[in-house]
Amino acid sequence: MTAPREGSLETPTRHPIDWRNPAFYSQDDLFTELERVFNHCHGCRRCVSLCDSFPTLFDLVDESSTLEIDGVDQADYWKVVDQCYLCDLCYMTKCPYVPPHEWGIDFPHLMLRAKATRFRKRGTRLRDRVLSSTDSVGKAAGLPGISVIVNTANRSRAIRKIMQTVGGIHADARLPPYESDSLRTRLGKRSLTDESQVVAAGPTSGKVALFATCYGNYNEPDLGDDLVAVLEHNSVTVTIAEKEWCCGMPKLELGDLASVQRAKDRNIPTLARLVDDGWDLVAVVPSCVLMFKQELPLMFPDDPDVSRVAKAFYDPFEYLMFRHTAGQLNTEFSESLGDVLYQASCHQRVQNIGPKTRDVLSLIPDTAVTVLERCSGHDGTYGVKTETFDKAMKIGRPVMNRIQQLQPDYYGSDCPIAGQHLANGVDDRSQAVHPIAPDRGQTDTRESDDSGTIRE
Repeated sequence: MTAPREGSLETPTRHPIDWRNPAFYSQDDLFTELERVFNHCHGCRRCVSLCDSFPTLFDLVDESSTLEIDGVDQADYWKVVDQCYLCDLCYMTKCPYVPPHEWGIDFPHLMLRAKATRFRKRGTRLRDRVLSSTDSVGKAAGLPGISVIVNTANRSRAIRKIMQTVGGIHADARLPPYESDSLRTRLGKRSLTDESQVVAAGPTSGKVALFATCYGNYNEPDLGDDLVAVLEHNSVTVTIAEKEWCCGMPKLELGDLASVQRAKDRNIPTLARLVDDGWDLVAVVPSCVLMFKQELPLMFPDDPDVSRVAKAFYDPFEYLMFRHTAGQLNTEFSESLGDVLYQASCHQRVQNIGPKTRDVLSLIPDTAVTVLERCSGHDGTYGVKTETFDKAMKIGRPVMNRIQQLQPDYYGSDCPIAGQHLANGVDDRSQAVHPIAPDRGQTDTRESDDSGTIRE
């Protein structure tokens, strides 16, 4: 008999999510597994510095009558589940007991199972349904005239206090603006660059079909314009998917797996046709890239279209570094960036592509990049809810403190929402700048603030 191992040095194995099996939603089976995994987590405690799920769990154990997991009321297990926002860092960076270790712990996907079980049993509150319906909200809030009203309301202290009391949206959370001139509208008006000049480089074809994302389409379309400009500057032909829906990540975090499937059924056929026609796929939001690269393949492991799309999807800086390695990146930069503090977003880190954003920025002469591999704390809708906003600020505080200490020329994150959350916490009227276009909007950023953060 093989002796139990203390941790594992083997390559982690991610098992498919068995979400269509009725046993997946058995609450008795769920609580048995929760107790098993929580007991191992209690004995290890390596993940205490990540999200609030782990401090919540350890406090429950330490305050119990037995000081063990058997002394915790199972009804309190939901308190642990509620603090998980599926960042995946515990699985990817901390836990020594992930498969193929005999304990086979996949904490994020166990939390997903718990969320899905609860969602199937009782649904969710209206606020969370609305917050996770990013595509529908973006379409409505981005209508001409309506966007002005929405953005004005989001900057009003009086209205934000009402939103906190009635809607559960914290008054101090920074909400993104909505644009009536969406990215898909902008790109739909332009013509393709010349495909005859396409040059393949490494695994990249030199042809990119952009997945706009809900945020990139409705909230910050300039990011998409910036990405297109960078790609075309490097002789990459760019188009946009004929049609798209939300990638499904907000619904995944809610446990609404049926909605995830509906989003997949809408998106994958269009994207698969693009892949078959020789296009690579890129999105500017890391969570959306991760959804297509990892979560959908784990939910639909036998779908060949999902697999083809996953293999063709790239993070923007991953794509640029592949081009650079093959000698196809224009590195004639005209200006330095000085000191840059870059927060590596969780959903980019767990793609296991390495620090590609840092690598690209470091190609710019006289540019010093400081990388912080700590969570921003925003984490989807977690950072705007009344009950979790303060915790989101606490989680992001180490990054915010470093920004205040270093006073870099630029700071930001691959995740634009994370960047805005950090700027909100820094609270010196500076603005986070996305690394795809650090020269845009940085002039005297500490002089103005037109964000959705309310000020006295």
